[in-house]
Amino acid sequence: MTGEGRTVRVVVCDDEAMVRAGLRMLLDGEDDIEVVGEAVDGLQAVEVVTRLRPDVVLMDVRMPRLDGLAAAARLRAEGSAARIVILTTFDDDPVVDAALRQLVTGFLLKSSSPERLLEAVREAAAGRGVLDPAVVPRVVEAYAARPAAAPASPLLERLTPRETDVLRLVARGLSNAEVAARLYLGETTVKTHLGRVLDKLGARDRPQVIALAYEHGLVRAGEPRE
Repeated sequence: MTGEGRTVRVVVCDDEAMVRAGLRMLLDGEDDIEVVGEAVDGLQAVEVVTRLRPDVVLMDVRMPRLDGLAAAARLRAEGSAARIVILTTFDDDPVVDAALRQLVTGFLLKSSSPERLLEAVREAAAGRGVLDPAVVPRVVEAYAARPAAAPASPLLERLTPRETDVLRLVARGLSNAEVAARLYLGETTVKTHLGRVLDKLGARDRPQVIALAYEHGLVRAGEPRE
């Protein structure tokens, strides 16, 4: 069961039957996760997600009739509360950028480990964003390349010094565990601080707070990760 005491309901959207079967076998093997539906293309994904109202959607990008990114956009426009995690073999810049623009909750490569996928589903269900480690550097670089805003941002002044420290390290691409080690905190404490940052900045998930950190001058191009 999840921390809220209920099962995470998942819809799997992929045009390859073997991929759907593999994901279902993996997810249904967990006590706290249940696959409640499948879709073979983007149009069916919109219909199934709208009807079943799952907690999390695993969405492939390249699908017939309507691709996964367009399906995600349609679900967002229709007010779906499902957390969408893009799961794809493609990690090229246009796909990553388009996915983040659709405000998806996560972006994972199909080469990710089963453990990473299960973690992503649980994190997404809890409202926390997930980025595949392979794409974090390009996300950071993309926002670092944008013109920096003035360093004194009224938005960032809402944060405590510790929350600012956590946001700065997250924006540089560090994982929660790495942030915890750098700041001599517990990983649970880091998650708590990051959750407060999301609330105070009105951000949906980790990709959005990374964007805000760069846009408001907290982190600048050329700064080292460590």
